[in-house]
Amino acid sequence: MYERLRRLQGARFDDSLAQAAMVFHSPSRQDLEQAHREYLEISRTYGLPMVALSDTWRANRERIEQSPFAGEDVNGACVSMLCELRDEYASTEVPVFVGGNLGPRGDAYTPAEAPPTEEAERFHSYQVEKLAEADVDFLKASTLPSVAEAIGLARAMSRPSIPYFLSFVIRPDGTVLDGTLLDQAFDRIDQVVATPPTGYYVNCVHPSVLLTALESLRMDPERSHTLDRLVGFHANTSARSPEELDALAEIETEEPRIFAAMMREIHERHGLKILGGCCGSGPEHIEHLARELRESVNTS
Repeated sequence: MYERLRRLQGARFDDSLAQAAMVFHSPSRQDLEQAHREYLEISRTYGLPMVALSDTWRANRERIEQSPFAGEDVNGACVSMLCELRDEYASTEVPVFVGGNLGPRGDAYTPAEAPPTEEAERFHSYQVEKLAEADVDFLKASTLPSVAEAIGLARAMSRPSIPYFLSFVIRPDGTVLDGTLLDQAFDRIDQVVATPPTGYYVNCVHPSVLLTALESLRMDPERSHTLDRLVGFHANTSARSPEELDALAEIETEEPRIFAAMMREIHERHGLKILGGCCGSGPEHIEHLARELRESVNTS
């Protein structure tokens, strides 16, 4: 949504808050709602439960105070809009779960910008509290480059007593961008946080990156149990490294059918059940993915 909406002509995309600012500007809010509706329609059409994340990846207190919306409940406004849309589309047969989305303090591709654990806990507590007050179904911290920041986030996210998830950016060798092996990151967080995450994600990498990483890590039987804590994946449509993606002027994408086939492979080989798109994906990618997953469910 971030990469898609920041390229939308005429959208009120704020330098500090990204698409969260669109909720306060009527024409841009309509664009934001329409983008969410496209995905909700896919969920309804294919009869698949859906996770919908709030447009709050950059809506931490520091950025809110730097924006024209200082003093506004940015997180609450974004969640409220999404819940209204959820109520239009959700049913007992096809539920829609609203997640409060947080991001790293610094650049998602630069672990050196991540705060240490204690500072991260203090920094992210404000946004965690605001999202929990907005009555989300769960919390999710996305695109994390550092385990130290993730531990601080986990400490803050465990306080409201609702489910929460952490999502990392990784490399093909199975390491988080700070160099920690993915299974070791899960194990470390589970051990030091009183209430561990409900599960973990990977996001903002290509399906081929996750497939390579999981095949490598699962060669060691001692890692398999920890890797079972991985429940979700939001994939890029470019196989470039984070450093290469940062340097691109235009988003790089691939055919939806290729994207969807690789995502189905991840689901069937590694059991991940929460699958979606990140940079470069659009409704056409998610519709192909829904078709593949519907077929996979029907044949399993």
